[in-house]
Amino acid sequence: MTMSRPLDPAALPRALRVVPPPAAVDLAAAERAAGEFLRALGVSTEDENLAATPGRMARAYAELFSSPEFDLTTFPNDEGYDELVLARSIPLRSVCEHHLLPFVGVAHVGYLPRERILGLSKLARVVGHFAARPQVQERLTKQVAGWLQENLDPAGVGVVIEAEHTCMTVRGVRAAGSTTVTSALLGTLREDARSRQEFFALAHDTSR
Repeated sequence: MTMSRPLDPAALPRALRVVPPPAAVDLAAAERAAGEFLRALGVSTEDENLAATPGRMARAYAELFSSPEFDLTTFPNDEGYDELVLARSIPLRSVCEHHLLPFVGVAHVGYLPRERILGLSKLARVVGHFAARPQVQERLTKQVAGWLQENLDPAGVGVVIEAEHTCMTVRGVRAAGSTTVTSALLGTLREDARSRQEFFALAHDTSR
């Protein structure tokens, strides 16, 4: 009679529940405030076409600032894979905290695995989680990198974000078409020149 071996906990998938900070949303109050805001700027909400705009504004910003909870699922790195894992051109949308105008673009997120690997869709989930709040692009880039480093414990993490800020393209200098690029590198991807070069080359390779 053969005895079954007990399961090694390290060989099982692990899921970390990611829960956004609790925040009470009062849509009715937001709608009233949006109406007052528009009227203070000389925009009448009496017109039929604008009567429902304050409510739409409130719901739109509530959506922009909401991030659904998810499981950050990791798996044992059974094959001992130690090369770069990169998710490129992850769609990104956030809101500039200085003007509350949207910025949109893409994120390229990569890491060098050690004992655990990550479910690939979760790289996009992490980006969306930190983007769903008033942000500056520099902080957003560092938050994604730092959070993955802390919770996945890889050999290195790299994040590049390319985004167009409407607070710069539709107002102020009105520099239409301009983009802002930020990067954050941790671990081997920061310390080793060849690894760093490989990450940037793959992140910006538009031929693939």
